Amino acid sequence: MTIEINEEVETSFDFDLKEVAHQVINGVLDFEKFPYEADVSLTLVSSEDIQTINKEQREMDKVTDVLSFPMIPWSSPVCYEELETFDDIFHPETGEAMLGDIVLCVPKVIAQALEFGHSKKREYAFLIAHSMLHLLGYDHEDEDERIQMENRQKEILEYIGITRED
Repeated sequence: MTIEINEEVETSFDFDLKEVAHQVINGVLDFEKFPYEADVSLTLVSSEDIQTINKEQREMDKVTDVLSFPMIPWSSPVCYEELETFDDIFHPETGEAMLGDIVLCVPKVIAQALEFGHSKKREYAFLIAHSMLHLLGYDHEDEDERIQMENRQKEILEYIGITRED
């Protein structure tokens, strides 16, 4: 498993952000029964940086909490049997499935933790879990998909033992 974590902004969390990122990413893959070793990149950025990326990549000129850039063109969530049909998703040296990139806005983690009344650790974990589900093909374009993703996120956080009290 390769999890690359890039800190492009100063962080002052009261938890080990690398340890929690590994816990969540591994927990999502385990919960979703992902059958391969994986390669995931997580980049922590400022509000300004995520706004720039959001504008460039999605033509949305606004700050957002997290962006997901899946490498796999899923036909439906966690449709693992189709992975073998893609030649370019497995890293040539490691053989790991390259799932994609997560870009997380640190100031939004802090603000949303306060807004929703839970810890920064819980918000950080929640946003990584949310993004990992996107990397596995989940989306929330309609109400049914939104409900399915919300339920998965809640189940995953319970599975890995990160609650609102953390």
